[in-house]
Order: sequence, then C-alpha cells, then structure tokens
Amino acid sequence: MIDTHSHIDGDEFADDIDQVVERARNAGVKAIFIPGICRKDTSRVFNVCERHPDYLFPMIGLHPENITDEDYHEVLNSLYLTLKQKITESVKPIAIGEVGLDLHWDDTHKAEQMDAFEQQIKWAEETDLPLMIHSRNAHQELMEIMEQHRNSGLRGVFHCFCGTADEARELLTFDGFMLGIGGACTFKKSQLQEILKETVPLNRIVLETDSPYLTPVPHRGKRNESSFLPLVANKLSEIYCTDIDEIVQQTTENTRKVFRKCGFFNKN
Repeated sequence: MIDTHSHIDGDEFADDIDQVVERARNAGVKAIFIPGICRKDTSRVFNVCERHPDYLFPMIGLHPENITDEDYHEVLNSLYLTLKQKITESVKPIAIGEVGLDLHWDDTHKAEQMDAFEQQIKWAEETDLPLMIHSRNAHQELMEIMEQHRNSGLRGVFHCFCGTADEARELLTFDGFMLGIGGACTFKKSQLQEILKETVPLNRIVLETDSPYLTPVPHRGKRNESSFLPLVANKLSEIYCTDIDEIVQQTTENTRKVFRKCGFFNKN
C-alpha cells in the first residue's frame, strides 16, 4: 500500500523520523508521498526525501492557507524556479501540491487563492505532473476553476475527501482524478462510509494518512503516521465488502495511474 499524502517532513516527526519510516515499512507501506506547502519548507521536504530515497517522494506547491498578505506572486515565482530545477535532479517532484482552496475560516484571500491555484494548475499542465488538491468549504469555487481545465489532460488527487455524495459525483466527472481517503473513513459518526459505498467506485480512490492529522480509530487523539495506513485499508475492505489484498492492489494501481512519473513505479 502507498501513503499518497503525509507531512512526514514536519516538526512533529523531527525527533524520530527514521523510526517512523521503519514502522511504516514494517506495516507494509511501500512508499510515502510528501506534499510541499510553502517556500520555506520546500528544502526540508527534499532533504527528507534524499535521506530516504526510493521510499519518500516529494511534491512542490503553495498551500492555500499559506497565501497571506505576503507577495504570493513572488513566492510562486520562487517555487516555480525550484520546480524547474528539481525536475532535472535525481530526487524529482512527483506532483504539484499541496495546492487548492481553503475558505473554512474566512474568504479574506479568496481571490488570491484562486489566482495561485490557477497558476499552479498551469505548472501541472506544463510539466505533465499530477495535482494534489486541497479543498475545504470551497467546492463551488473549485468546480469553477476545474471546469476551465476539463479538457487539458490534468490528473491528480482530490485530497482528504470528506464531502457529500453530490460533491463526490461532481469530482469524479474529472476522469484523471482520484479521491484521497484517509482516517476520516474510520470515524464512527462520519457519513463518508456510506458515501463511498454508494457513490465512489473502488477504482477511483487512493490511500492517504495526512499525518500527523486525521488519526484513524483506534488511535484518535494521537499523532498520525503512515504505519496506521492499514487501519484505513481495513475499514475500506469492510465498506467495499472485499478483502484487504484487493484494496491494496486496486489503490496501488489507482496511484500508479495518477503518479505515473514517480520513480517508485519505474522500479517496481
């Protein structure tokens, strides 16, 4: 199984990252994908991946919550230059992300978020890299932007899907995209289990933890990590009424379709 979204480069893992990686390996996690969220942390993402080559794989992006009153145009330009440099090196970015829209707290920077998202979509189109898309309380705005790029061959993941059945149906009209499913599917009061069962086919999801966040049952309240990914896969086997081997095999194939440039798939 593959953890398609983990912030393992974060401060939460600074003291024991090697042990976290080892636990993930022992749990059957074959690779971990790490999103970039801002300019200052990008070098840390790549340093961590260079420390564990062919197991940790980096992305580059500007997270919508990091678009503030700072000159985001200058930040994007800097990240774009880093992207162009890194795709020529041995440890290459496998996606543009984590990018998107977040209007959960307020819409103060809505226009800036939408503009930054548009710019980073163009990076994906230029480089033929997938998008790792974050969307929270912004489904309508997300659809407005995505519709403009429907026929451009984009692919990617709608990360941390926790929306409605209607939202899932809309997202799935973008053929090159998967829904990222993590610990939320194990939450007892979550509507996600029924939505997945009734609306989302197994060939349209990928596994993720979003660690250190969204820790699955029975570890809620603790730091999430990639070694907990089998808990998500087990819950999905219950939801889809199949065995865990089928969940692992299908989600790995789904991941391959999206991240086809990732070195992991070129060596396996």
